[in-house]
Amino acid sequence: MNAQLTQVAGVTCTSPPPLHCPEANCPRELIANPGNAVLPKSNRAFFLDYPCDLKPGEVVTFVLNLHGGGSIGNWQRHYFPIMDLKDKYRLVVATPSAVKSLWSPEDDDAHLRNIVNFVFDRFGTKNIKAFWLAGHSDGGLTANRLLRTEFYRNKLTGVVSLSGGRLGSPRAYAPRDARSLYLLPSTQGSTLAPAAAGAGRATEPGVGLSDASNLPDYNFSHIYSSGEYELTAAGLPDHSLWAQRLGCKAQTRRPDIVDTKAGYVWDARLGTAKRSRMQGLKPRPGSARVFVYPECSDRHVVADVIRLDKGHTEGLEPNVTEEIVKLMLAAK
Repeated sequence: MNAQLTQVAGVTCTSPPPLHCPEANCPRELIANPGNAVLPKSNRAFFLDYPCDLKPGEVVTFVLNLHGGGSIGNWQRHYFPIMDLKDKYRLVVATPSAVKSLWSPEDDDAHLRNIVNFVFDRFGTKNIKAFWLAGHSDGGLTANRLLRTEFYRNKLTGVVSLSGGRLGSPRAYAPRDARSLYLLPSTQGSTLAPAAAGAGRATEPGVGLSDASNLPDYNFSHIYSSGEYELTAAGLPDHSLWAQRLGCKAQTRRPDIVDTKAGYVWDARLGTAKRSRMQGLKPRPGSARVFVYPECSDRHVVADVIRLDKGHTEGLEPNVTEEIVKLMLAAK
């Protein structure tokens, strides 16, 4: 390795990262780009972002960042924009695209394993201090499936589920017409009216995952984040079965995270008539509530991050993104 690792898989490292959206109105042709790197084994493109001043032997945190259903890598890269923090927090981030609209064991699992092996080989297994799976919606479901295989079991530090299932909870997120009864007052400047009492029933058919209560049989850190309007009428539970499993203390609320900047992307495919507080609204500033479960065994981290006045598809704001990264780095 040279004094600095400046090129991997054909990627010449740049900061800010390449193929980056502007702060608003990201062009479709930019989002559609398949990636800045090519995996030699399969010739499939993916995005690879890493610190440009990385030194030999320097330790990094590796994140495999998986998009949701009907999306692609560069949208996910901007939905959960940890690439913006790669230099500050020494992150290596791989963001691939599925062959079809959903992640498939037949089409994609080998490709994902090849990416993981490539990153471990190129950056050095001994230099990767932590390995996280992150996934939005179907990407979270896929992470929950992958982590149960032997390949990931022996490598995994934790999972960031972005509206993709909260371990131990029977629902991933809300019915299509749900309004949160999370006891959260609407934030100043909210784009939508306050939730109506009694709206949303847990028995209604919903979108996305239906059950995340089947717990894996080994321990790792777990961070769950969703929009306020994705929660069922019952709201966020005041406990976590996963935290109990890890011997954590009771749920503790931290200070809210406030963002004056919006995220980058949203689901622009929906026409105005089909948009709802659940899906299809534009990104905007706001705040988030952070709940942690302290003193977990073996220094694991369990946390819930609920973004107020948000649904399923508004890209994460910069301060919320950074808070999730800090939680990730706190895990051992």
